[in-house]
Amino acid sequence: MTITKLFATSAVALALTGLSAAAETLRLSHQWAEGDVRHQVAQMVADEVGAAGVDLEIQIFPNQTLFKAREQYTPLSRGQLDMTVFPLSYAGGQQPAYNLTLMPGLVKNHDHGDRLSHSPFMAEIENIMAGDDVKILVHGYLAGGFGSNKSCITKPEDVAGVSIRAAGKAFEQMLAKAGASISSMASSEIYPALQTGVLDAANTSSESFVSYRLYEQLKCYTPAGDYALWFMYQPMLVNKTTFEGLTAEQQAALMAASEKAQVFYLEQAKLGDSIAAKAFSDAGVELAEMTEADFNAWRAVAAESSYPAFVEETPNGQALLDMALAVE
Repeated sequence: MTITKLFATSAVALALTGLSAAAETLRLSHQWAEGDVRHQVAQMVADEVGAAGVDLEIQIFPNQTLFKAREQYTPLSRGQLDMTVFPLSYAGGQQPAYNLTLMPGLVKNHDHGDRLSHSPFMAEIENIMAGDDVKILVHGYLAGGFGSNKSCITKPEDVAGVSIRAAGKAFEQMLAKAGASISSMASSEIYPALQTGVLDAANTSSESFVSYRLYEQLKCYTPAGDYALWFMYQPMLVNKTTFEGLTAEQQAALMAASEKAQVFYLEQAKLGDSIAAKAFSDAGVELAEMTEADFNAWRAVAAESSYPAFVEETPNGQALLDMALAVE
């Protein structure tokens, strides 16, 4: 090899090394396994950004390998974590307003949830986030239902005297007001509690009903359909300062990827409810349906329990609640 060729080869190698070193890497943490829809949303964004050729990579840390599930918001807001897919109500202790993102009767179905995500209510939530240096990239609600090993649960009187596990403080308040006996526990503990008679019923996400095989212990399942009571907002978030520090091309690629992932997330959320209903039907479990009248009856109970409790503990709580309830 001639001296000229040697220098030329070395220059190319150095240039390539420089390009590689210049690529920005963002760390994304979440609590779920790689087969979960929330991981799939994160992976879609990472893949789309990687394919955009803007020297931006997203490294995903699933299964709580970087931060524990409920501990991700604080490091995100401090810039110690770049991105997360996160149930926002987990940060309700830091920002009580976020408790409205897991509140009975605010979301009727997935399309209603999508409208709520693009409403003045969510704009106000985003303003609160901005104060914590956090920005939303992908909106997303996941739904849930009721399961019982006694009679079907569709309306408030169905839970009177029933021992039930609810997902979230606001749901516990509402169910207790309706006459239920509340047993608090992790999703992973529902199956043995039903098996041993500690629980009569459970209220949780469609995904948990399937992943924990609760169809083996339940006689009736009320899946999310045209109307459902349990919806939990679980968006993809980014540290705002980190996002603003990206180049214009990197920001555009990340936003384009997020927009595509949001469409996918909504489709998969609906599909997840259908998969859960089929799993229970195939297992011989009776399926019940919540009607609009049932939904409105539950909302009336929440208006006497969960809603005033939220307003009491939240600055500007009544205005936020009214904004959410105003979304048709």
